[in-house]
Amino acid sequence: MNPCFLYVGTNVEVIRYYDQIVLDVVGEPLLVANNYLSAIQQMNQLGHGKQFFLLYEKNDPSTDAIALSNFSIAHHIILVTDGLSLEEKNIYLSAGVKNSISPDAGRDVFLDIIYFSEKILRKQQEKADAVNNPSNNFTYRLPRGKRIFDIVFSSIVILLLFPVWMIIALAIRLESKGSIVYKSKRIGTNYKMFDFLKFRSMYVNADKKLKSYTSLNQYQSGQQGAIEAKETREQKKKAKADDMGKIFVSDDEIISETEYLQRQQMSPKSTFLKLERDPRVTRVGRILRKYSLDELPQLFNVLKGDMSIVGNRPLPLYEAELLTSDEAIERFMAPAGITGLWQVEKRGDSGKLSAKERIELDVKYARNYSPLFDLKILFKTFTAFVQKGDV
Repeated sequence: MNPCFLYVGTNVEVIRYYDQIVLDVVGEPLLVANNYLSAIQQMNQLGHGKQFFLLYEKNDPSTDAIALSNFSIAHHIILVTDGLSLEEKNIYLSAGVKNSISPDAGRDVFLDIIYFSEKILRKQQEKADAVNNPSNNFTYRLPRGKRIFDIVFSSIVILLLFPVWMIIALAIRLESKGSIVYKSKRIGTNYKMFDFLKFRSMYVNADKKLKSYTSLNQYQSGQQGAIEAKETREQKKKAKADDMGKIFVSDDEIISETEYLQRQQMSPKSTFLKLERDPRVTRVGRILRKYSLDELPQLFNVLKGDMSIVGNRPLPLYEAELLTSDEAIERFMAPAGITGLWQVEKRGDSGKLSAKERIELDVKYARNYSPLFDLKILFKTFTAFVQKGDV
């Protein structure tokens, strides 16, 4: 579908500025509507074959929310604003706004809007094709014997360690306020997303302390760690307007979306994130991590069927998104597990595990999986139970 930008508002200077950019980017002038009723009327008149991007001029949040509710969820609504408070962000997100841009946003911002929209449409089409053509949908299926073992093993361990669970929960609550168990979205087998469970080992609001410690990332080279991103005034405004409060959480890191994208520009090859001697970890958390006790809640993931006892580590969304190349995608065609090959061969201690080595071990497991191989990994897990490094 052809992209079509429609500005809803009355700011003449912004309209003229955007019109020049839109004409350059899509080859068609910017459409303008004074209010949402006029915008809906124009879209109905143009009919099908157009992909509408609604550039909605920010006014009063409460009034805007009522107006925005009249648009279809299929429309890509972008708020034009210099900035938003947290309360305003929540209002506009609930009203269907998917992004925000600055009034002086440049050509690259409009190109990004089109690019990411086309990317989403492609994924939706691929998903629809997979549903309509099951024969072309190559997916991994967990063997029945492995699933039975997972259920029996996890059930026994949960029952045997129940007193330990109670002690850990009490220790976490006594040291710091916050939830005892936290959930984070992870990508496992066949790129399936699920809620991943762990005992909380960091202080509350750990994400706010991240910038001071990025040099501790194990997977970041020294040269790349010394690079400071030099943002232009336009990029800073874009970051401020686009940041709608998204936070990424991995095994060892909590990072904002804006900062992650900046880091990827500096270090595109550094896929995995891990901090060495992370100062945001609580005292109880260090003990839990040292003995891998923070992983215990994942036994419920195993019971549910999200994971297996042995397999490749499920990844945060932002890490999984980068592993779509031919040499990496194979790691997702295997069980997602609590423990796996790279955990027992190298545990991030004396010999730091590079991102390339980790992917190679994951692919090796996917290609060589067998019940005997699982038993060997499980046996080695007990010998690697206590990590040598404080990570």
